[in-house]
Amino acid sequence: MLVRFKDSPDPGMHAPGSENKVLHASFRIDNTILMASDGRCKDKPSFKGFSLSHTVPNEAEAKRLFAALADNREIQLPLSKTFFSPCFGMETDHFSVFWMIIVAADSQ
Repeated sequence: MLVRFKDSPDPGMHAPGSENKVLHASFRIDNTILMASDGRCKDKPSFKGFSLSHTVPNEAEAKRLFAALADNREIQLPLSKTFFSPCFGMETDHFSVFWMIIVAADSQ
């Protein structure tokens, strides 16, 4: 689903010039629904101070997802075994969103 501020029934929901920014969006990753918004931001979006974590059932799926974020990414931690997971990695995607991909320790 994608709704832009210009589609809102309340014209006071956005500042002039932000009509095409996203009021509400939702998308599915496997069985998870993520929701997003431009949050009425007035400046260039900045993805600082948070990360998205996606838990997967096995190492093969972790590798698949990690590779799917490959376009223009920056890897902070390659997928590897940790004390808390058999497979964990961290990277920033081409939108500068920080992702953590993790295989739940009890999944293996």
